[in-house]
Amino acid sequence: MGFMSLAAYHRVLALPGVRSLTLLGVLARIPHTAISMVLTLHVVLSLDRGYGDAGLVVGAFTVGAAVGAPWRGRAVDRLGLRRALVPSLVVEAMVWSTAPWLPFQALVGAVVLAGLLGLPVFTVIRLSLSVLVPEPQRRTAYALDSMAVEGSFMVGPALGVLVATHGSTTVAMMLLGGSTVVAGIALMVVNPPTRSAAAAPAVASAREPAGRRAGRVPVSAALLAVLGATAAATLVLAGTDVAIVAELRGHDALDLTGLIMVAWCGSSLLGGLVYGAAPRGVPPLALLLALAALTVPIGLASSPLVLALAVLPAGALCAPLISATAEAVARLVPERVRGEAMGWHGSALTAGSAAGAPVAGFAIDAVAPWAGFAVVGSAGAVLAVIGLALVAIHRRHAGAARQESAGAGTPVPDVRAVLPRQQTREASAQTTEPVSFSPGP
Repeated sequence: MGFMSLAAYHRVLALPGVRSLTLLGVLARIPHTAISMVLTLHVVLSLDRGYGDAGLVVGAFTVGAAVGAPWRGRAVDRLGLRRALVPSLVVEAMVWSTAPWLPFQALVGAVVLAGLLGLPVFTVIRLSLSVLVPEPQRRTAYALDSMAVEGSFMVGPALGVLVATHGSTTVAMMLLGGSTVVAGIALMVVNPPTRSAAAAPAVASAREPAGRRAGRVPVSAALLAVLGATAAATLVLAGTDVAIVAELRGHDALDLTGLIMVAWCGSSLLGGLVYGAAPRGVPPLALLLALAALTVPIGLASSPLVLALAVLPAGALCAPLISATAEAVARLVPERVRGEAMGWHGSALTAGSAAGAPVAGFAIDAVAPWAGFAVVGSAGAVLAVIGLALVAIHRRHAGAARQESAGAGTPVPDVRAVLPRQQTREASAQTTEPVSFSPGP
């Protein structure tokens, strides 16, 4: 990968608006990262129901968020940030101020609504970074953002548990809603750019009711491969999360769970730091294959200490992989629909995470804790190999078509953004044609 001075981060943070956006992103994401934990504790402790019911509530919220993310991103594209956030603020305030007193069935419906119309923090931050940061520096910017996400996840769930157990789940939910609304208001006040000045005419025309589809995300093999890699990545990560707990339980060392998770997150932070400062990126599917291959042997750990060491290599690829997928999505779509595309990226992250836990859980129940690592790692590796093969095939066909259409000047899709080959820049100028993509890292 090569190394580069950490001055790359200084240059990114020196760009107008990036420093404040990064700080706002960390603070605004903390409430979101605590939602699953707070909902679980509320169902179990306050409603006196089982963990299965708690999982149903968390799953309902997850489904709502996965479905709503592209729609919320599209609203930002078409309406602008402030107008798009108004419904989110109303729904967030309404749901979390009433949720503590709702019966179970009503709570399920309420959290679906909260997911559908929730504050699109992840989409907005990554979308704004694509506007504030020039393309050659986006890898560093998205690596920085991935590290910020890791920091939010290290703080949010712990705060949620602390308030819910030492205070009450009612207080935790009220604080959750209040802080989310404050975060939304802060986003509206700061109003980070979600499109450049050059894209404004295209966005304006997309708003006109002329029956045009100018505001749709162009579907391509490259984009589908990136979204597939994104979902597969969180499938592996969520499955690893469950398998770590099962492995520690087998060693009668559940009290060390927090330390193992800190080691895992710390490794991810370090990996993101190195990746963002490197002179050249690595394609998402190649990173996915490496992550999956390094996940399989974690189950061979013979003790909690060995487990803590075993998670470090795979952990070091977490932040780089997520940042690489976000960078690829930003490159593969026209700016006028990038908000919706980032929403699809968020949906892929959510879908993979929702699938990873049960996949690992079934394997653990049927065999042993090591099987959880083996199954999700193998699944990620298989998906990565399939993705690489399909994209390579498509690239060969596209190359042949490009030669045939060279005289006519017909644009042909370029899928190099997801292939492990050396970076080129001869076609890096982004175009608004639905099937024209600039090359990847």
